[in-house]
Amino acid sequence: MIFGRVKPLDAILATAEKKPLHRSLGAFQLTMLGIGAVIGTGIFVLTAEAAQKAGPGMLLSFVIAGVVCALAALCYAEMASMVPVSGSAYTYSYAVMGEPIAWMVGWALILEYAIAAGAVSVGWSGYVVGLLENAFHLNIPKALVRGPSDGGIVNLPAMGIAGLVTWLLVIGTKESARVNAVLVAIKVSALSLFVFLALPVMNMAHFTPFAPLGFGGISAAAASIFFAYVGFDAVSTAAEETKNPQRNMPIGLIGSLAICTLFYILVASGVIGSVGATPVSGPSGEALAPGSIALANQCRAIGDAAVVCSKEALAWTLREIGWPQIGNLVGLAAGLALPSVILMMMFGQTRIFFVMSRDGLLPQILAQVHPRYHTPHVITILTGMFVALFAAFFPVGLLADISNSGTLLAFAMVAISVMVLRRTDPARPRPFRTPAVNIIAPVAAAGCVYLFFSLSGYTIGLFAGWAILGFSVYFLYGRSRSHVGRGITEMHERDSDAPPLPLPPVS
Repeated sequence: MIFGRVKPLDAILATAEKKPLHRSLGAFQLTMLGIGAVIGTGIFVLTAEAAQKAGPGMLLSFVIAGVVCALAALCYAEMASMVPVSGSAYTYSYAVMGEPIAWMVGWALILEYAIAAGAVSVGWSGYVVGLLENAFHLNIPKALVRGPSDGGIVNLPAMGIAGLVTWLLVIGTKESARVNAVLVAIKVSALSLFVFLALPVMNMAHFTPFAPLGFGGISAAAASIFFAYVGFDAVSTAAEETKNPQRNMPIGLIGSLAICTLFYILVASGVIGSVGATPVSGPSGEALAPGSIALANQCRAIGDAAVVCSKEALAWTLREIGWPQIGNLVGLAAGLALPSVILMMMFGQTRIFFVMSRDGLLPQILAQVHPRYHTPHVITILTGMFVALFAAFFPVGLLADISNSGTLLAFAMVAISVMVLRRTDPARPRPFRTPAVNIIAPVAAAGCVYLFFSLSGYTIGLFAGWAILGFSVYFLYGRSRSHVGRGITEMHERDSDAPPLPLPPVS
């Protein structure tokens, strides 16, 4: 029976016990790690998308997404502290709910990482193109910097940065902790400068009507904005290195997410209060979807005179309120910092593929390591092609929503896994235990499901198609070649055969 194919948790744990990590992280270090991992791409890229869906109500959208993330994070932390090995939600699901569910989670994580890398590539393109146009007065044809559904033909800069990052991953280039810290500082400084300049010129009249498209618009924006919080699992997976995790893990998780949510609300308030965030409507007053041809045409008709029309919302806002050079600096900050996010997300994707192929669920060739560079070059190149094509032809909002669909499924499965394992294996040591698990875990799972169904029907349809394709691959290939199904149980000492793991993704 395939649902009985559970990867033995004791075998998985044996890999971690061979080389335990030193517990050195306190509550402050965890909070700083969380802030660095979360703040970044989403707020740079998705502010305009959220404004088009919710108007000023996107402030509430940030709170909703942050609360769901916090609850999911507490569940994630318990599983990460019990199963501190690679594979993330895929490994947790394999140990608790069986192979088909684990396969589907791993398949969904492709959307979380690869499509997210495409979304960040498109966001990077928007800021860099805006910087070139405004700082150097270049006239770049929109046909070459936007996808077909966004009023263009192909997004060449987004495609190019994805290709460059793929090449860097193949040759084995990775960031040092010092470089990563500098990039985080650049992003946080840019956002802080934005808040400092935008809040003093706020006009409270711009906050009404607060929810022009109703609560449905706020929910839709929350489902998109969830992308801005991805990265908090960097805190969850640090449970094995945390001193007194039962006390410090909740402080680090909730504290970092609370600070990030406050930061996001300040940035969003700056945008709304200074230039307004009223959604652009069609000729007959109908709502227009972000990233659609109809919105692109309407924006062209009004001369792109709205923040929802901008591909670089924060830089555009600063230029509109009289700080053009600072707006260019924000664009430069995004151009410098966002490629590192693409690199980390693409690496996360190759890591998931590596673990799944090692389990026999995907072809072994995907786990091949380059003889010179010692990187999984086959899957890295395939992932890079996938990311580049999506970045070239799809708008950022759609890519972020598709990425969120996979992320929300994975997080919901982790919350369910915590509840299941509490019943099936209550005596197992848990360095961190989710508090009030019978309340938090169900609410976390329900919150993820709620946000999933708040995504557009088009996005849900794409996810359904992706799920059908995934199960087809599983039943045609993975099911018969699964190591667990064939009775092969392998243990890897701290994943010593896996490619080296760089720093966690910074979204």
